[in-house]
Amino acid sequence: MKTFEGSMTALATPFHDGALDEGAFRALVRFQLDGGTNVLLPMGTTGEAVTMDADERARAIAVVVDEVKGRVPVVAGAGSNSTRETIESVRRAREVGANGALIVTPYYNKPTQAGLVEHYRAIAKAHPGFPLIAYNVPGRTGVDLLPETVLQLCDIPEVVALKEATGNLIRAVDLVEKCGDRMTLLSGDDFTVLPFLACGGKGVISVSSNVAPRMMADLVAAARSNDIAKARGLQVRMNALHRLLFVESNPIPVKWALHLMGMFGPEVRLPLVPMGEANAAKLKAELSGLGLLKA
Repeated sequence: MKTFEGSMTALATPFHDGALDEGAFRALVRFQLDGGTNVLLPMGTTGEAVTMDADERARAIAVVVDEVKGRVPVVAGAGSNSTRETIESVRRAREVGANGALIVTPYYNKPTQAGLVEHYRAIAKAHPGFPLIAYNVPGRTGVDLLPETVLQLCDIPEVVALKEATGNLIRAVDLVEKCGDRMTLLSGDDFTVLPFLACGGKGVISVSSNVAPRMMADLVAAARSNDIAKARGLQVRMNALHRLLFVESNPIPVKWALHLMGMFGPEVRLPLVPMGEANAAKLKAELSGLGLLKA
């Protein structure tokens, strides 16, 4: 079954006057393709999917699919805290042409590890043969998908990959050892891309690559080809950018950065609010130092 590897961008969603800015979204997709991004992921955390309704999410996915025209895979964020709702979201993503779905562990409910397994099993049963990426981000969901539970997910053919966003490298080594031959392991933490790949991971689902797709694509390619010196240089060079893109709740800073770069406006949906002035000034200086702002 198809899996997903390389430099993968969790796309921010541009809004204008409260609605999806389709023109700006298409421009962002083209920017990613030109920057060497291997896979595009609309409607994840960075895409503000939780503040969009089902029709808006389906339309956003459709826009990305249409703009990509098959050049790279499109994996749609489709997770929720309801198994039934997630199954329906995957159905709609498939209908508009997504190549796979990113399924975050159910938030707020705080299911047991057994409940997590059954959640993914039910989604796979409803969509046989459709690739799924499990997404573990306990800092947002309140539940941790433990390595022994990931091992159980390896028995579900549709679960082809895991996005591990804990930044725990000891866990990364453990996961590679236990299920690296069966499941593609992807970093969900921009700060530890190089060490994660050195542990056996095969890619990253990145926030920072919204802003610097070429740098992230080059970092991943260098790490995977064992050009450690180049990869280390890029990792170190990008670390200040990573810090500033997470200094306030994602995606507030990344949308402000894209605004400064002339991609689209900084509009976010409540309960998110625009970036604070002090942090915005620091981010502008860092973008300028990296040569990411137009002269």
